[in-house]
Amino acid sequence: MKNVALIHEWLTTYAGSERVVEQMLLQYPESDLYAVANILSDKDREFLRGKEPTTSFIQKLPFLKKFLRHYLPLMPMAVEQWDLSAYDVILSSNHAVAKGVICGPDQLHVSYVHTPIRYAWEFQAQYLRESKLTWGVRSVVTRMILHYMRMWDNVSSTRVDAFVANSQFIANRIQKCYGRTAEVIYPPVDVDAFAPNYNKEDYYIAASRLVPYKRVDLIVEAFRLMPDRKLLVVGDGPMFKTLKANCPDNVELLGYLPHEKMLRLMQGAKAFVFAAEEDFGITSVEAQACATPVIAYGRGGSLETVVEGVTGCFFEEQVPESVAAAVDAFEQQQSQFDLQATRKHAEGFRPERFRAELAEFIDSEWRKFVQHRRRRPKRSITSSVPDPLNCPVVKSPDLVNFAGVSSK
Repeated sequence: MKNVALIHEWLTTYAGSERVVEQMLLQYPESDLYAVANILSDKDREFLRGKEPTTSFIQKLPFLKKFLRHYLPLMPMAVEQWDLSAYDVILSSNHAVAKGVICGPDQLHVSYVHTPIRYAWEFQAQYLRESKLTWGVRSVVTRMILHYMRMWDNVSSTRVDAFVANSQFIANRIQKCYGRTAEVIYPPVDVDAFAPNYNKEDYYIAASRLVPYKRVDLIVEAFRLMPDRKLLVVGDGPMFKTLKANCPDNVELLGYLPHEKMLRLMQGAKAFVFAAEEDFGITSVEAQACATPVIAYGRGGSLETVVEGVTGCFFEEQVPESVAAAVDAFEQQQSQFDLQATRKHAEGFRPERFRAELAEFIDSEWRKFVQHRRRRPKRSITSSVPDPLNCPVVKSPDLVNFAGVSSK
């Protein structure tokens, strides 16, 4: 395996998928990085370690920081314009369009999928509802765009030689959307940045971007039903003002906090409460690294990151009453949770494990790819094709037309 091109959607912040890219760059330091657009701040771009990504024409479009997501319909065409012919291996980090790059038959394309485009597939109805696009002209236009994105997303999946999913939950979605199997390699979690603390205080914590699908509002409403229990909410986002305006006395919204302050709160919490149906859920693993058990919605990636009865417990419905019942059950069984086992479980998601598993998978796929490429196709000559040099001459007394009548 020689040259590697690393493709990522867009570079706007240092979050979950960017942490995956960071580890990919560490594993393949000589690779070249491509992204549709790059608007990272100087602080956030440190994980690139001086590598300057190649961008697309979208980088030059007006008001990029404000309207980047609005340029989504142009992104399939944007990723198809890169000339990647100089690379042996294409490694795409995909949650929208990165896997759609065009490769040749002598290039191996491995795509690490964080998720198929969630708002174009089964979350379309939720996306339209939360964006207030359920009716009207804008709704029709948006539905047409999402229809086009679904078709392109499915077609572009055929350009990938091997899929890797960040959880079995996402592997199942890949099978459903693309009809393809995927290897599961869990994403890296910097557990060393979340030291354990086995002395817990009397409060619960939720930490997340305050956007609708994270369902922090659900957690707040659950604690409204439990006025004797305290909840701290760390995070900022478009829902902050709405939640702040109707926040019960036992819930405190702290907004964005630096890592050090958030870490201390995570370490001291009795449990971390998580209500979203996540693809994987890095924050819940970070909580477990702090030796903090997790109370999570029993769907999605949480089922793969939380060990029920050991490192946390689940609730079955996304309603306040179900969350409150899970907190009550946790209170009654709190002594049964093994905090040291919780920390040890989180250590299984270390970045070193991710890099080793990814490199092993790509090396294996490359060996199979090269072996298949070197096979020479067997040519066969069938007896039904005559040799014109040895074809016998057949003499006929007369010529007959198709009606059987002599031409004489």
